[in-house]
Amino acid sequence: MPKMKTKSSAKKRFKVTATGRVLSAQAGKRHGMIKRSKKFIRNARGTTTLSGPDEKIVKGFMPYDR
Repeated sequence: MPKMKTKSSAKKRFKVTATGRVLSAQAGKRHGMIKRSKKFIRNARGTTTLSGPDEKIVKGFMPYDR
């Protein structure tokens, strides 16, 4: 049985924690910061965990990161 391949885009964007949750960067911070409120920018720092259905999709892209 051949090895399964990991999606290169997924391994660059996501990280799986020890408990199996998926970490990703916060969305909506690439451009247009002038329109965003200070509260939005402050709350969108760092990383966030994905929701359950999204986690399932990403874990399918990374078969060996479980």
